[in-house]
Amino acid sequence: MRLRFLAGRVVDLAFVLFGVSVLVFLIIRLIPGDAVAIMLGANTEITAERLAELRGRLGLDLPLIQQYLRWIGGVVHGDFGTSIWTGKPVIAEIGAAMWPTLQLTALSVLVGAGLSIPIGAFMAQARGGAAEVVVRVGAIAGLTIPSFWLGIVSILLVSKYLPGVSALGYVPFSQDPLGNLQRMALPVFALSLPMLANLSRLVRSAMLDALGQDYTRTARAKGASRRRVVYRHALRNALIPFVTSVGVSVGYLLGGAIVVEQVFAIPGLGRLVLGAISERNYPLVQATILVITATFVLVNFAVDLLYAVIDPRVAR
Repeated sequence: MRLRFLAGRVVDLAFVLFGVSVLVFLIIRLIPGDAVAIMLGANTEITAERLAELRGRLGLDLPLIQQYLRWIGGVVHGDFGTSIWTGKPVIAEIGAAMWPTLQLTALSVLVGAGLSIPIGAFMAQARGGAAEVVVRVGAIAGLTIPSFWLGIVSILLVSKYLPGVSALGYVPFSQDPLGNLQRMALPVFALSLPMLANLSRLVRSAMLDALGQDYTRTARAKGASRRRVVYRHALRNALIPFVTSVGVSVGYLLGGAIVVEQVFAIPGLGRLVLGAISERNYPLVQATILVITATFVLVNFAVDLLYAVIDPRVAR
């Protein structure tokens, strides 16, 4: 039965990735502007002959279906095309820019998801108290404050009160671990706060629901302490909707990372794809957006499998 569940999820994954590739390919073609004209305009006089020659070399003179089949065939074999501007393989440019984005997203997930569990459990345990009200107000504020605004304000505060702290740019962890973590602190804080606020409220709601179930009342009747009931019996069942929400939140983090990278001058996928869009660099835009969306889809695929591990009834 579990093999059937896994096979079904794999088939769903294949269809979703196919649909994503089609949407990415078509949407890029709808962006106003001619990539070939823009590229030639930066170097030499534009003529109809040169436009036709370069358009044929890039395959842009083929029907859309042939362009798609040619592109997706290369993707399946690991060839994402060549950057129109630099002439370098697209996969190489993505590989150089993906690590800052992956680190920013991973650290934000660790902070946002990791802290939301104890904070949500605390709010459920301290329901009605003054401390719980304060935390709830903070969570609501975290949901309403945009990440980019929070990033800008944090940069201004650090530059005013901690002028010796580097808040902008990126240093690889392998070169300077301490400098890397120092520069990533503010972006992670700005990006993870909305996720932390949302998930902590979700954990609180799920915990309160679990605390009202028969099995928790039975545990209390047997003499179990409130702390044991909350963290031993109720928390595991509260994690089921939590895990699903974490997978969805990763997609928002990837989207938010694009803006946050611009604010903090981080050379990640966000800056790469925005630059590629402005240049009408079709191969680079297609590949970058495909990588980002495929990562989101694969994370949710992993969440589906983890969901079945936490609650085996899902796989039946």
